[in-house]
Formats: sequence, C-alpha cells, structure tokens
Amino acid sequence: MDENQTIDQDRIMKINIEEEMKSSYIDYSMSVIVARALPDVRDGFKPVHRRILYGMLGIGNTSDKPYKKCARVVGEVLGKYHPHGDSSVYGALVRLAQDWNMRYTLVDGQGNFGSVDGDSAAAMRYTECRLSKMGEHIMDDLEKDTVDMTNNFDDSLQEPTVMPTKIPNLLVNGGNGIAVGMATNMPTHNLSEVIDGCCAYIDNPDIDTDGLMQYIKAPDFPTGAYIYGLQGVKDAYETGRGRIIIRAKAEIESDESHDKIVITEIPYGVNKAQLIEYIADLVKEGKLEGISNANDESGRQGMRIVIDVKRDANANVILNKLFKMTALQSSFSVNNIALVKGRPRILSLKECVKYFVEHRHDVTIRRTKYELKKAQERAHILEGLIIACDNIDEVVHIIRASKTPADAQRNLEQRFELDELQSKAIVDMRLSQLTGLRMDQLHAEYEELEKQIAYLQSILDDPELCKKVMKDELNEVKDKYGDARRTEIIPDEHEFNAEDFYPNDPVVITVSHLGYIKRTPLSEFREQARGGVGSKGANTREKDFTEYIYPATMHQTMLFFTKKGRCYWLKCYEIPEGDKTSKGRAIQNLLNIDPDDTVNAFLRLRGQGLSDQEFVNSHYVVFATKNGIVKKTCLEAYSRPRTNGVIAINIMEGDEVIDVRLTNGQNEIIMANRNGRAVRFDEHTIRTMGRTATGVRGMRLDEGDDAVVGMIVVNDAENETVMVVSEEGYGKRSSVEDYRKTNRGGKGVKTLSITEKTGRLVSIKNVTDNNDLMIINKSGIVIRLSVANVRVMGRATQGVRLINLSKKNDVIASVCKVMSSELEATVEEESRAQWAQKSETIRKDNTAQTEETLNEEENNQ
Repeated sequence: MDENQTIDQDRIMKINIEEEMKSSYIDYSMSVIVARALPDVRDGFKPVHRRILYGMLGIGNTSDKPYKKCARVVGEVLGKYHPHGDSSVYGALVRLAQDWNMRYTLVDGQGNFGSVDGDSAAAMRYTECRLSKMGEHIMDDLEKDTVDMTNNFDDSLQEPTVMPTKIPNLLVNGGNGIAVGMATNMPTHNLSEVIDGCCAYIDNPDIDTDGLMQYIKAPDFPTGAYIYGLQGVKDAYETGRGRIIIRAKAEIESDESHDKIVITEIPYGVNKAQLIEYIADLVKEGKLEGISNANDESGRQGMRIVIDVKRDANANVILNKLFKMTALQSSFSVNNIALVKGRPRILSLKECVKYFVEHRHDVTIRRTKYELKKAQERAHILEGLIIACDNIDEVVHIIRASKTPADAQRNLEQRFELDELQSKAIVDMRLSQLTGLRMDQLHAEYEELEKQIAYLQSILDDPELCKKVMKDELNEVKDKYGDARRTEIIPDEHEFNAEDFYPNDPVVITVSHLGYIKRTPLSEFREQARGGVGSKGANTREKDFTEYIYPATMHQTMLFFTKKGRCYWLKCYEIPEGDKTSKGRAIQNLLNIDPDDTVNAFLRLRGQGLSDQEFVNSHYVVFATKNGIVKKTCLEAYSRPRTNGVIAINIMEGDEVIDVRLTNGQNEIIMANRNGRAVRFDEHTIRTMGRTATGVRGMRLDEGDDAVVGMIVVNDAENETVMVVSEEGYGKRSSVEDYRKTNRGGKGVKTLSITEKTGRLVSIKNVTDNNDLMIINKSGIVIRLSVANVRVMGRATQGVRLINLSKKNDVIASVCKVMSSELEATVEEESRAQWAQKSETIRKDNTAQTEETLNEEENNQ
C-alpha cells in the first residue's frame, strides 16, 4: 500500500497555478488569433473559409456542376478539415454567398440564405450551394505546388495553408473578426480599382498612399450608398485605422399632396428592418416630427424605403434629421489587422497591396518551376521516343531479341544511351505511334515544349517578364469580373454641413437670470395691443426670471459675452429648442463657463459670420460695462472659436459687462444709466484696443447705486428713434437728434423723466416703426407690441404706459426689439392648403426679412 502511494506521489507534479493559468491563456489566445479569428494577409481568408472552398473543390462542387446540399458540404468540411461546430462552418458558408455582405460572392447559393433585413438563413438541410466562378479562381493552380500543404487535424489528409489566389481577396471582400485582445474590421473594395493599384505597385514599389489612392480611391461597399469625406479613408489607408462616414442614397419625390423621401441604398452593415422600426419609434416618441408614415417597398427591382412627409413639413430638413438620428448615416471603423507570417499586424493600404503582390510573385515562381519541371520531364521522354522512331527497325529487333521487358530496357539504354524513363517509355509505346502522322506529332510536340521551356526559364531569369506575367493574370481577372463602383464618393469640399439639418428660420433666444437658455420659433409669439397684460411666458424656477431675450436666425453664429469679460461661441441650432413656456437648459451645460459667471450679452453674426474675412476685419466689437467703461476691438480678434472661451475684455474689480454691440467703425454710441440720463458720442473717439485691454471711460455716473443699463449704436439718425423703458412699464420714443452729441466720458442729458410712478430706467433701444418690442417682467409675463403704436415725444417726458404690471412689486426685467409680425399674421390667416403651396416661398421671404432686419440692427449698433 505504501509502495503504491509512493508511486502515485511520484506522478504528481506541483506547479504554480498563476503561471499555469497565464501560459494556458496565452496558448488559447494565440490559437484564436492564428487559427480562427484573423484572416491571412495573402488570401484574406480565415481557416474556416479556406477549408470550405477546398472541401467544395474536393467533392467537385464547382460552378459547372449541379448544386449540392449545404449539409453535404458542411459534413465534408467537418469530417476532413475543420474540427469545430457545424454552425460555425455553415455560418461562414452562408456569408460567402450573401451579396449584401460580400462585394464579390465566392459561393453560389440556392434557397434562403437570409436577407438584408437580418433574417437568418434556412437550415443547411434545406439550402444548396456550389462554388461561384470567382470562388474557383481563388484556387487556380492549387495542384501545381504553388502553396504549402499541411496535415489536417488527424494527419490523414493534406490541406492548403493559403490559397494561390489571383484575386486580392483581403481588400476586395474585406473581413471582420474578434480575437483575444484585438479585432479586425476591413472594408470591401472594388476589384478593378484594387487590381489597378496592385499593377501600379508592381511597376513602382516605392509608390506612396496618395499614389495608390489614385487607383484605389476608397472602399466600395456591396450596398452602395455614399462615402462622405475622404479624410477618414486616408487615415485608414495610411495608418490602418480610420473612421469612414457612410450615408444612405435618398431622393425627395414630390406629388400633389405631400413629399416623399425615397431611400434606395443604405450604409453597409445596417439592418433595413431595424432601421425602419427605429424611425417609427422616433416618430411615435415625438423625437422626430413631420413624418406620417414609413414603408418598405423593396422588391425585385431593388431596395426602396418610402417615408411620407407631412404636408406642412420641410422634406430636406427631415431628411437631414434622419441622417443625424438614425443609421441612414453611420460610420465604418476601419481596423486593418491581419496575419503576416503568422503574426497579427496593423496594415496600411500599401502593406496590404505589398503582401498580396509578394504572394502572387511566390505563386508565380513556384508554378513556373513546377510547369518547367513537368515540361522538361515530358521533353526528356519525347527525346527518347523520337530516337526510337528514327531507329524503329533496330529498336524492334532489340526488343524481340530480349527475353523480358527489363532486358529490353537495359539493351535499349546501352544501344542508344537512354535512361530508365526513356527506355520504359519506348518499351510501353503502342504500335499506333509508329504511323507517320503520330511521328510528326511527336516532333511538333517536342518543338513546342522547347519553346515553352525557354519561356518558363526566362520568367525565372527575368524579373521584368515575371512582373508582366503577374500583371497580365491580374488584368485577366479584372476583365472577367471587374465591375463599376457602387459606393459613390462625396469629397471633402462637399462634406456634410451641420447647417443642412436646420432651415434658416427666425427664432428668439432667451436667457434667464439663473442662466437657462433656449431658442423658440418667432411664430410662437403673438402681437397684442398696447397696455395689455400679456401672455404667460417661461415656467422658470423659483426666484428665476427671463432676463435676456434676443432675435436671431438658426444659421447665425452667436458670440456669448459673460459679465466677467469672457467670450464663447455657439451656432443658434446648437442651442436647445423649447416652447414659450419651457424653462430651457442651463448654459453651463453648453458652454464651459465658470460657476460664478453668467452670460450678459451676445452678438449675432450675419451671413458667413466668422468665415468672412472681409466682414471680420471691417467690423468692431464695442463693450459697455456697468461702471461706464467702453472698449472697442476688431471682430477679427474673436474669429477663432475655442471650447474654453477667450478673454474678451479685462474687467476691473466691482465692474461687469452689461452690453456688447457690433459696429462698422463709423457709428455713434448712446449710453444710458438708471437715473434716466444718456450720453451720445462718436465711435471714433474710442481707439481700437487689443482683446485683453480694459477700455476707457464712456459715461460718468452719479454717486450711489447708479449704473449703465444699456448701450445703442446709431447709424441712421433720421429714421431711427431712441426707445427707453422704465421698471414700472412706462416707455417713450424720442428722436436721436434730441440727444446732443458730447464728448465721451460726460454725464449726458435727460432721456426719461424719472418719478416714483415710472421707476428707474431698465432699457434703451434704437427702433423704427418696423420693429416690435418684446417686454418681459420678473414674474415671467411676456408682451409683444408694435413700436409704431408708440408715438415719438420729447426727450424729457415720462412717456406712456406700455404694459400693465398685474402683480404687486413686479417690475420690468428685460426689453428686446424684434422684426414686425405682419408677415406672421398673414400666414396665420391663410388656409392650410394655401400654406402648403406657399410655405417655402414664405419661409424664404421670412428668412430674408429677418436677415435684413438683423443686418440693419447690426449695422446700426
């Protein structure tokens, strides 16, 4: 018993479990990487694909033979080459036959092989398959010792380690796979383009990525669609990694009742059924408005997804929102990882082409050597046969005189100096070969073989001829299987523009006292008679109220200026939309503003805004602070947006920015304070300063809690009037000429007679009869009234009541001028049918009028 225990203990090896787990997992991961998940750079195949094609060739399942059951093929592959599950083999076989996954299918399938809607293929007992013609070409010359063979899993059979393909399959059909610690995702390409690129590399191995991209322009996906922008493509081709933007092919069709968005091609890898379902969910949840229906009308004629657009909606805007919110625009993340000499590597485009060309060179040389050897062996035999035919009488005599065939061979070898192979061929020769015709054929065959041997030898000796052979074979494949590009390329200059998502409609931007911002369509506001109580405004938080309200259009650039003197940038469409009663979104979530800072002013830039060099160099930003400081800086200094903002003005302690205006360098400026006084001076009295300067005195304030409440910029003194509004809802229009022009830094003249009934001044604006006023108080009540209803009166009067304050201790918080609402009223009076026909015209007019009004305002400021 003790002896047995000793023997058992001797068989037990003590090992470190940590080291064993590490080594075992490394072995497993390397097995997955090399023998399962990653394709070989030479033929673009994983082992399972290689074995499927080789197995199909082995059972004669070729394109010129009848289909065989897929189960027959899977059984062949499992039993001979691939010791894994049948589902993995069948799944790979199915993918080789799916024309929406493979740019060029290598298997010809019959039956249900799935669909672009994500349907799975039928069971392998129902489906049939055979090699496609291109699949056969993958294995051309396999029998000519062109590639190394290796034993299968039980060492009973041989299988190829790589295919002698004439087709650059890795680039043409791409591939994807997840290994351990790495993954590959390679896009498909156009065969003609790739072969042209390979030929260019053969001619010039020093060609760079830009040179190859003259031939291989971009990936070419089987589902078509558009590639937007070539920067991601170039990154992928240069480094092996990149992000390619793919957008569906869609057109807008119009009929009498409504517009339709018709999608005929979708991005590669997108599930069509899930795409339509997701669009329906977005509409149902209210995240995507303007769509009444989405149908899949795909059939034999091809893909056709039809999205019905509501009569009053803009089809272009909806289409761009679909691109943004759904997989109609998606990205393909390129990760070019393949096995190079058994090791995984990230490959550039040039490296992919290089390794394929090197493989083709090896195959060509090995095939040539094989064919040369066979030709030489045949020529050697023919030499003996020709000798025998030329001396047939003596040969017959020697054979008849010999006792056995072996003796006959020895005698012939001695007489004619032949070797064993030649003598055996002579002994085995039939009498029919002694006819004159057959003898002539022997001589002709020998001469042909001599030419063939010389040609094959020259291929081995002359590298340039070898290159020509490689190119000729590639071009032959191109001529046979090449086709037109399916995926169209939209280059950088036509790249997607975010402004395409949004019509350039007029909006109102509101910012609350606690820093909540939103944009609201101007059409939500309604004109009311002077003296009305107004409509309910924003539902703000307790102790919060809407403090700033400004007009703009969707495509304009907003420059935000904070009270601490920093500048930030946003496009209007980047500001979240909300209705008239919504709270908005905290501005800190949109801009990187300090917690103790708030936005006090912003500028709306017309036209091309910061991208218009002439505009930014000829306009100026003028600041006014609470303590009466003014500063003028060229707009160009604010034309380079930064995420964290920039210093706009140096603010002294206890001061803050209260207003910012855009000028043209020739304007006049009027500043007003709480105590109802205003000072008017020429802009050129303020010298142009740098972005970080402090400024100079613009207005001298009274002692106590006096402060500047606003600043206006006047250009047309004859047509413009000065509008001032007080805390208790009183307002007054006065002529600009009533304010005499003085020097910068003075105390100014009276602009409103301040009494307990009027309250102190809260706002000063320059207006015309074409403007409306938006007046809002701390309780959130908004009123909109026409400036034309307020008459022009003397500078020192107390004005007229503009708004009735319904709550005790309520005061005016902010005042803003906007465009006239006459156009809006006209639109409301039209019937729905008329509006459907005229909406586009009215929208353009609306935008143009808004631009004109805002341009006028900016020029006048």
